[in-house]
Formats: sequence, structure tokens, C-alpha cells
Amino acid sequence: MSAEFGGRSGLRGRLSQWLRGGGPKDTAEDGGREALLLAAAAAGLPLAPAAHPAPDYRCSCDRVGCPTPARHPVSFAWQTQSTTDRAQIERWARHQPQANFITATGMVHDVLDVPLGAGREALAGLLAAGVEVGPVAESDDGRMLFFTLTRGTPEDEDEWWPCELDCHPETMDEHPGLRWHCRGSYVLVPPARLPGDDQTVHWVRGPEHALPDPLTLLEHLTDACARHAGEDHAHTAWPLRH
Repeated sequence: MSAEFGGRSGLRGRLSQWLRGGGPKDTAEDGGREALLLAAAAAGLPLAPAAHPAPDYRCSCDRVGCPTPARHPVSFAWQTQSTTDRAQIERWARHQPQANFITATGMVHDVLDVPLGAGREALAGLLAAGVEVGPVAESDDGRMLFFTLTRGTPEDEDEWWPCELDCHPETMDEHPGLRWHCRGSYVLVPPARLPGDDQTVHWVRGPEHALPDPLTLLEHLTDACARHAGEDHAHTAWPLRH
């Protein structure tokens, strides 16, 4: 795989039709979306189907006035449904050709979720300092996602580290900085489409990069978030519960 998985022009070209809302035939023929999902699963990220954009900035779910359109799992059982099984993900991807996918955090990996400007600054600093950085995704609604090893201990249910930075859609403005997604949380996994013209979630560094310990990134990320604290984060809503 390329060192910059999300930047492969050929793969991004094959994905362009799906990202614009192309039909099942287009998706099945290009295979790019499915390849990206399978690559994420092969890296150990457990996946489950999620909602997708509908016309007029709506959500594919049947909830009237969905507060997080196209950003939440389809099933309330997403934590137990999430899997890395290749055959299951292939079935989901082919039978639900418009679906986004989420990855459940706190089992294998966590996600450090920061404002986009702070994330880009921190990423440049981390790479310049020679720090090992794992997969990184950007969301066109203004967030950057750093995928790391989990700080939870799945072997012992009594020792899970709960995700204290989770927040509901109505409290997003109270959490403009770093959010640590661990047990009981999730994020959209690339490739994903958001409501709006050409709004996506896409890889900057793909899942072929090894997951680092989150504590190796934390200082750079918190410092960058502090410097960007005055930015306008009105469009940073990420769902954490449905």
C-alpha cells in the first residue's frame, strides 16, 4: 500500500462516483470503497454500517430531524455488531452500497479527535519530530482523527476506560477541543459521505500505518488545540451516541 493511502489518485478517482452519491452499479464496478473498508478491517478496526446522506441535507434513517445526519450507526447493537470479518464487511458493502461505516473504539483502537486546524499543525510537528503517527483521517466538517492503540483493557470488563469526552449533539459547543473516543464511542471510517456538496471523511494517512500509543501524540495535540482555542468550531459536530 502507498504510504499516503488516502492520497492515491487512482483509488480516489475510482471513489469519486460513490462520494457524489453514485448508484450500486457504479460502486460495485469501481470497488474502491470496498477496498478501503477491507483495508481498515485488515488493520484491526471493527466496522459496522452507518447512515448516509439523503436529499436536502437529511439522513437516510427514519428519524425526523435527525441531529447527526449520516454520522451514526444503523443498528442500536453497533458495539456487538462491529467486526473485522472480511466476508461480513463485503456483504454489508455490497448490499448497502450507499452506507457509511463507523468503527467502534475502545476495543482495539482509540481515536483522538481534534479541530482540523489544530490537527494539521500537530501532524506536521509530529512528523517533523520523527514521532510515529498512525492512521489519520480528515472530516470536511472540520475535524481531524488520529487513530491510536486503545488505553482500555478488553481482557477485563471491570477495567475498561470509559470515554469521558463523549458528548451529545446538543452539547457539542461545550467540547470544541480534543475528544478522546474510547469504550462506548465510535467515529466514521473513510470513505464516508457527509450532508452537503462533496463533504467527505477521507484518509490522510491510511490504515497500513501501525497504531501508536495515544500518549505519544497527546502533548502535541493538546498544545495545538490550546493555540487554536479561539477558532470557530460551529461545524464540528461528531456523534458519539445514537
